[in-house]
Amino acid sequence: MEKLLPRFLEYVSIDTQSDPYSKTTPSTEKQWNLAKKLVMELHQIGMQDVSIDENAYIMATLPSNIDKKVPIIGFISHIDTTPDFTGKNIKPQIVENYDGKDIVLNKAKDIVLSPDYFEDLLQYEGQTLITTDGTTLLGADDKAGIAEIITAMEYLTQRPEIKHGEIRIAFTPDEEIGRGAHKFDVEKFGAAWAYTMDGSQVGELEFENFNAASAKIKIGGKSVHPGYAKNKMVNAIGIANEFLSLMPPREVPEKTSDREGFFHVHKIKGEIEKAEIELIIRDHDENHFEARKELLKDITYKLNKKYGDYVALHIDDQYRNMREKVEPVFHIVEIAREAMESLGIEPIVKPIRGGTDGSQLSFMGLPCPNIFAGGHNFHGKYEYVPLQSMEKAVQVIVKICELTAIQIR
Repeated sequence: MEKLLPRFLEYVSIDTQSDPYSKTTPSTEKQWNLAKKLVMELHQIGMQDVSIDENAYIMATLPSNIDKKVPIIGFISHIDTTPDFTGKNIKPQIVENYDGKDIVLNKAKDIVLSPDYFEDLLQYEGQTLITTDGTTLLGADDKAGIAEIITAMEYLTQRPEIKHGEIRIAFTPDEEIGRGAHKFDVEKFGAAWAYTMDGSQVGELEFENFNAASAKIKIGGKSVHPGYAKNKMVNAIGIANEFLSLMPPREVPEKTSDREGFFHVHKIKGEIEKAEIELIIRDHDENHFEARKELLKDITYKLNKKYGDYVALHIDDQYRNMREKVEPVFHIVEIAREAMESLGIEPIVKPIRGGTDGSQLSFMGLPCPNIFAGGHNFHGKYEYVPLQSMEKAVQVIVKICELTAIQIR
């Protein structure tokens, strides 16, 4: 366990930000820097069948050390970090014996991580926190998961008295841009089920996620001198504003929680003759999800009827709620729950307000619940992870391996 922290710090020092506009896999060349390092490390700790393919998908095996046949299980994390916030030149700060007060991340820029705003901090008084320096994200999403999986596999190789079946692990690129499972070879991986180590606080255990789609609205216009524009000008910016005004104002990320869905406008640009809106659609309920897409189509129809055919809507489905694929094999969730409880960790079973590789993998034939990796405030400068949470995640991985060998016949 002593290698967990230095391992994590080394991983986050490598910039692996993905790029949603790239057509390659991985979407950025720099993801190879971490991928190649991980392959070397897996060989060093004694993993077998270590492989990396042309798309930077890494797989490896910890062979069984028992003489009975049990299901092959897996653990998965992703190597990329989000394009939402810079992951270049990360300089982690270590706060030992956290005192429950404000943490100054960057004195010069007056950036403070405060429990007055981020109340979850108060759970970790007395613990060691790893934070940013206020200018980058941290990368615990999901380099904490990678560090935990590798540390758990090293722990098991050094303790043959802990009995387990065959364990498969994998690290994927481009999860943050929704492509982490697109080229994942489920058949090659060969596991009956797996767990993504990609959740947040200690105890999180998730087997349902959003149904997800992206939408792009392209709006045309007609530019005329403003002094002579009456009944002639068609302002694309104005139509874009009207489009947004027809969407439900309270169904946005900052005003929803739990299983409430939302629309999230994340990009808008425009001129008189051309405007564009990019947004995402999220809902746990499939019927509500489809209704959200229909609403955008209805708004498009109404505006085109009002102004002429100036508005074009394009919707891309991204991933679906994995609950329907996990529930028929619910014992895989119960094993994770028992592992946590046996370690004194209270399971927090709740829906993911997002998605993981596991959502797509579940529909590809690999049921894949999600387990905590320990971090908080992902995708921004206030991201942090308690070291003790990462240690508990390692323990959960080990215990799942052990319980699977004991319980499954």
